[in-house]
Amino acid sequence: MSEVKVKIKELLNKINRPGITDLIEFLEKSDYFTAPASTKFHGAYKGGLAEHSYKVYEILKKKVEFHKLDVSEETLTIVTILHDICKINFYKEDYRNAKNAKGEWEKVPYYTIEDTIPYGHGEKSVMMLTEYIKLTNEEKYAIRWHMGFSEPKEVYGTLGQAFKKYPLALLLHEADMETTYFYNI
Repeated sequence: MSEVKVKIKELLNKINRPGITDLIEFLEKSDYFTAPASTKFHGAYKGGLAEHSYKVYEILKKKVEFHKLDVSEETLTIVTILHDICKINFYKEDYRNAKNAKGEWEKVPYYTIEDTIPYGHGEKSVMMLTEYIKLTNEEKYAIRWHMGFSEPKEVYGTLGQAFKKYPLALLLHEADMETTYFYNI
């Protein structure tokens, strides 16, 4: 078992909510621990999703402490480790032809998207989680709006209101972007 998987399972096992055992079992049976975080932008490798999620946890934990927000460890774990649960069974490995270093064609693997539940991104994660555990409003908003200003500009007003009402949502967005762009995970 990878070190990241062990750390994630330790965090999730500390959550004391009805349904958490079933949620952990779902993660184990899915590709959560082996899926990439994206097709090519960040963490585009086997296990990238779990690594990305754990790094977001580490960064958000420091941000919450710095800003002295009153956020429980359960909430911190849920919004970071599970913010991209919508990416479970979302990426598929395929092959394409590419030239190698010798200039010869060969089949190389790459990730493609197979979205069988086209329900958005943050909202899909919220939907999937609520099938297992009850989320607080703060958790719902943070996960729903973690994509921040990569959302369509038509919802920027709503996004701003969500960030004002729940600062954790803004900090989760920042931690997600820092993980993506500073660590390429």
